Amino acid sequence: LAYKGFGVWALAYQQLMNQFSICIILWFIVKWRPKLLFSIKKVKKLFSFGGKLLCSSLIDTIYRELVNLIVGKVYSPAMLGYYNRGDQFPKVIVSNFNGSIQSVIFPALASVQHDKVRVKEIMRRAIMMSSYIVFPAMVGLIVVSEPMIRLVLTERWLPCVPYLRVFCLSYALWPIHTANLQAINAIGRSDIFLKLEIIKKIIGVSIIIVTSRYSPYIMAIGTVFSGIISSFINSYPNKKLLNYSYLEQMKDILPSLFISIIMGIIIYLIQLLVYRDILTIILQVILGGILYVMLSYIFKNKSFFYLVNILKSKVGRIE
Repeated sequence: LAYKGFGVWALAYQQLMNQFSICIILWFIVKWRPKLLFSIKKVKKLFSFGGKLLCSSLIDTIYRELVNLIVGKVYSPAMLGYYNRGDQFPKVIVSNFNGSIQSVIFPALASVQHDKVRVKEIMRRAIMMSSYIVFPAMVGLIVVSEPMIRLVLTERWLPCVPYLRVFCLSYALWPIHTANLQAINAIGRSDIFLKLEIIKKIIGVSIIIVTSRYSPYIMAIGTVFSGIISSFINSYPNKKLLNYSYLEQMKDILPSLFISIIMGIIIYLIQLLVYRDILTIILQVILGGILYVMLSYIFKNKSFFYLVNILKSKVGRIE
């Protein structure tokens, strides 16, 4: 459609076709079919929990679209394009991974919701494992961002690189947000979830208003501060509900963050030695993966050995 001259409408049609395709695929894969049945009793029961999540989701959506509205209104469409493109790459990686984590962690936590010790154990494992995967991905993306953008989008889009790097820092915190919020939901406290969402968005909107006076880049940096503050807010109830404090959570994720930073510093040096973008990216990805595994082994990272044990058990079953 873009090649045929539809312009930005190509994006609109792409979204429509995407949802239409999903509906068709699900219709054949999922055996459930809707029926003309209705129960107000069940609606009231479900809405007491789900209604608060619905409100939280609407608030979050409005908040995220507000940023685009302000950048596009106060600044130029070109600046909005760089801002959104910088946000796109880390968002695609983390949101897809995050969606997988949510689909697994919520039912796991809900199944043991009355056993607070067990809930804490599962939540702690989720934070450690997701951080172990997301941190190197975001650090690696920060490092390869410039040659990657130049190779994929051409040099015209290089102004989006600073935004991309900042958003990587922001999205790196998502595993912490997800684990804390899913734990709160799993024990049936969607009321707390909604309260947290309102508090976070009040703070977030305040940061947007202040930073919008300067530049879109400062607004992007503001999202990092907003994410850090939100991680405090999201974890606060679980100190009382599950006896899992923010300090404990930081201790659980710092080992993965530490080795991710070391890996990032080393693979960044490749850019100083190799000048071809495609070769630079390939070397950085391969060397980064090898270094991360080696550092995980050297520093005896718990998440690494947990993954190794899972792989060994899977291989043993196959044999």
